Amino acid sequence: MATQFPVVISTTLTLLEKFQATLASPTTATAQAPSKDANASAEADTTTNALPLLSNSAAVLKSQVTKLSLLAITAPFTHSAVSTVLRACNESVLPSLVTAALLVTPAGYTQAFHTEILLLVKTALVEFSTLVRDVKGIAETKDLAKRERDAKKEKEGEISKIEKDAVMVAVGRVWDACDAVTEVAGKGVVGFVMRRVEQWRDLVKDAVEELEDWDPEEDDEFFDELMGEEKGDDNDDDDEDEDEEEDTAALQENKKSTLRFIKPIAQVYPAILTNRLKNAGDKPLSSTAGIAKLESLMINLQSIPDQVDEAAGALYENNWSKAAEYLKKTQKNAAQAVNSVSSPWIVSEIAEGEQQPADKFATWSKMWLKVMDEVSKPIDAAVSE
Repeated sequence: MATQFPVVISTTLTLLEKFQATLASPTTATAQAPSKDANASAEADTTTNALPLLSNSAAVLKSQVTKLSLLAITAPFTHSAVSTVLRACNESVLPSLVTAALLVTPAGYTQAFHTEILLLVKTALVEFSTLVRDVKGIAETKDLAKRERDAKKEKEGEISKIEKDAVMVAVGRVWDACDAVTEVAGKGVVGFVMRRVEQWRDLVKDAVEELEDWDPEEDDEFFDELMGEEKGDDNDDDDEDEDEEEDTAALQENKKSTLRFIKPIAQVYPAILTNRLKNAGDKPLSSTAGIAKLESLMINLQSIPDQVDEAAGALYENNWSKAAEYLKKTQKNAAQAVNSVSSPWIVSEIAEGEQQPADKFATWSKMWLKVMDEVSKPIDAAVSE
């Protein structure tokens, strides 16, 4: 084995371990917002440059990984060539990637985006570490075989299929991890938020469709068949039938009230996507208030799908008061989400005496709040009982 190769590859693995640890627990200084006055220009530079740097670093790592894999699986194994690729990773590619990830602070990009970037970059480092270890194993195998060949004066052979497959699988995983970093960085914070909102929208939509398909009468028929052998005399049966009919009617009414309540909540997602996130660009990131709005928006919209599921589950169990409690929680979160973005990201300045132009979403949000007040009456009654 070439003299420098063990040192270089050991350095790579050590750096990867340290960088993973750094991303797992970024320093308090990194996570805190910079001073508004002293660091205003630095904050602007960070917002402008962090994502392009992140995307470029991931693309360069992918390129270096391709070179490394070809050098590792192609005979003869050249230690110096492999060392050159690893040095480039150690000296520039890996530090740039990690630095870019740490520049994506919660204060400048929201907590959710910050967490996502750290996770994606850490995944890329973990997968790259696996590849480097596979290359190290191939080098050790080659060095052992070389000593045996030198004694027999034989030429170097190809690496085994198992080793080649292991390298190619590791390469594929690094590529996927780098592509994920590039994709998220390329779409930016608003693109990331849009994807999450779409996911939560689909969950709520699925819950509504499942609730629409649910028939309380079918549940009663199933229960009757299950308990058929334990029925009492005819009078008791008549009383039970009447009670079951009342329960079923109540369930049907509660189902109807729940659907009337949830459907306007489900409309919040597409309304916000269309009117506040689509074509927003970097406007939400232009101020701390805009970033705070994004934070609030995600927190509230993320909570709704689970609460809808809990409400539906309680309704299936014929626990209307419990269902109503969860529905009120969804109303609170939906209202907070709507109110957090009720005004445009950037309000244009107008001359004194002139009125602000009407905003479509602001008008819609007022109507939505009125609709929710109306459809929540049965829910309010159940909660107050």
